[in-house]
Amino acid sequence: MARMIFVNLPVKDLDRAKDFFTKLGYEFNPQFTDDNAGCLVLGENIYAMLLTEPFFQGFSKRDLPDNSRTTGAIVALSAESREEVDEYVDRALANGATEAGSGIDEGSMYGRSFHDPDGHLWEYMWMDPSAVEG
Repeated sequence: MARMIFVNLPVKDLDRAKDFFTKLGYEFNPQFTDDNAGCLVLGENIYAMLLTEPFFQGFSKRDLPDNSRTTGAIVALSAESREEVDEYVDRALANGATEAGSGIDEGSMYGRSFHDPDGHLWEYMWMDPSAVEG
């Protein structure tokens, strides 16, 4: 069986979070989505569990971070092209995200980042396949 990854993120308003990521073109797995959680399908075997803050808090004894002031993680996703990076980030910005920094453009590597409406930091990155071939 292939390994799977589930990134768990607390959200203040699950409906708003689901609407935001749906507008980016993502889907939710209804089998693992309810009033407390949305299973965001990011790719084959890659998921983000968007959990209401009270539900998320049941998994950790620590306080939730203030994502408007701190960054606890960066969710980085690959893109097929520079254009796809721009498409995703521009769509995110048009739907309530805020741009995070000026991005990176090193020729064979290109990326941009944004904070989603809950303050989580997402990065879309493209790398020229010829630059990473052995």
